Amino acid sequence: MSQAFVRENDDLWLHDVAPSVTALIVFLTQENGGIRVNETKTFTDPSGKDVHTMSNGLSYAKDDRGRWEVVVENPTS
Repeated sequence: MSQAFVRENDDLWLHDVAPSVTALIVFLTQENGGIRVNETKTFTDPSGKDVHTMSNGLSYAKDDRGRWEVVVENPTS
């Protein structure tokens, strides 16, 4: 496949995004075809991590190295 058809940010992964909520929103918006993704809720989980629930239906937190990861919320909590 020609490199002419590969966008510049196609090689960016969630764990490569800067550890700020603003950077996360920019990344998720780009991944969502330019449709803005917003933060809908923030809470601290029992382990002490700040979890950010986004309008795309997923929740994100930073791992022990400060990199973003998708969080699977416990439906019984």
